[in-house]
Amino acid sequence: MPKDKFDIKSLDLVFNRMVKTIDESKHDIFTISEQSRKTFEEMKLELEDIRHKIKNIIIESDLLEKDSKISRQKLAEVSRNFMVHTEQEVKEAYEQANQIQIKHTLVQSNEKALRERRDDLERRMKNLLETIEKADHLVNQVNVVLNYLTYDLKHVGPALENAKIKEDFTIKIIEATEEERKRISREIHDGPAQMLANVLLRTDLINRTYDEKGVEQALQEILSLKGMVRDALHEVRRIIYDLRPMALDDLGIVPTLRKYLHSVEDYNQDTTIQFNSLGEPIRLKTNYEIAVFRLVQECVNNAIKHGKATEIVVTFIWKKGQVVMSIKDNGIGFDPGVSKEGSFGLVGMHERVELLNGKMELNSTVHQGTVVLVTIPITEIK
Repeated sequence: MPKDKFDIKSLDLVFNRMVKTIDESKHDIFTISEQSRKTFEEMKLELEDIRHKIKNIIIESDLLEKDSKISRQKLAEVSRNFMVHTEQEVKEAYEQANQIQIKHTLVQSNEKALRERRDDLERRMKNLLETIEKADHLVNQVNVVLNYLTYDLKHVGPALENAKIKEDFTIKIIEATEEERKRISREIHDGPAQMLANVLLRTDLINRTYDEKGVEQALQEILSLKGMVRDALHEVRRIIYDLRPMALDDLGIVPTLRKYLHSVEDYNQDTTIQFNSLGEPIRLKTNYEIAVFRLVQECVNNAIKHGKATEIVVTFIWKKGQVVMSIKDNGIGFDPGVSKEGSFGLVGMHERVELLNGKMELNSTVHQGTVVLVTIPITEIK
């Protein structure tokens, strides 16, 4: 018996050490990813500066080419008629032509060096992007492994006694969680994180702008930074609202959806969204309101992101004992018969509706848009 206990403790020790090692490896991968991102942003700023310099140096080179041609013509004219020109005039014409030629050669040399640096930066930035993408992918994979290793199956319940069912259920939960984390991570990285990184880099330019272009330009740069910070704050608030709209608890589903769809329309300037609520809306149980909100959110996001829709109409019809929701768009549509099998978004929507004892119909035709019709039985909260 003591030997059994010893073996269990030994296994626990090895297991914990393994989890710790994996977690440390995840941290190392994340550090590499962040360092690569920082280097990429610095290179991006330098590349913009180099492209600006190349543009200016090309203009300067063209002007020097014209000056060089004029000076050579003048030197040739002086040389042909040296009898009517003094020795000093001939010397000055030669020196002028020579100086312009030297300057032109230097400018061409600088242009060549800048082009080589630009090409080198573009190659390195491409490699860095591949490193960042690979690191992000590895972090997600490691997260799945860690969550799977440390997930407590005891809380799943007696209904999942079969080991295979437990495994499948656990993996499904982990994958769903990681998919949502990945989506949020991408939104934060592509939105406020990117904006704030640009702000940080632009702050380094203020001193240079002040030294080279004066106070007025430096103040303009500060105002530009202020606008970028404001945009970043707007993005953060939008992401927070997407995660859990605070107004849902206070106002209910209709006012919250109206406000949300208005903010989506503001954010996507090329898309108009119309919201209609017919009948007398009632307050639902919290879990019902959250589920309904997520359904509409998923449909609208799909219509904009995948359907490329420019017009979306969301309609709620409140009836006795049920609510009917229609989300219609004029997007590119798709053939449900050949859509990707096991599409996570559609499966998730169907599961949400089933949990609410509702029904969902999806009608879509290529180039003719999509209509999602959902019917959910409801009970007013007292």
